[in-house]
Amino acid sequence: MKSILGALVLLTSSMAFAAKTYQVTGPVVEVTDSKIIVEKGKDKWEIEKTAATKVTGDLKVGEKVTIEYTMAADKIEVKESKKKK
Repeated sequence: MKSILGALVLLTSSMAFAAKTYQVTGPVVEVTDSKIIVEKGKDKWEIEKTAATKVTGDLKVGEKVTIEYTMAADKIEVKESKKKK
């Protein structure tokens, strides 16, 4: 039984690390309960912020932050390719 539990713990922990993480650093342009917008160069990056998002420090407009995030597909729709006659 211990070996099964150990295998489940290992599988669960390896799945947690399977998602590739990315990061962006820059000054905060806007922050709300549901998003944060950071300026990187001339681009503005809007990233979702949830109740589960861990924030260290005083998050406010103008502060320089580094955000770690993951990307995952919510929906994939395969389009029919045009067939040649």
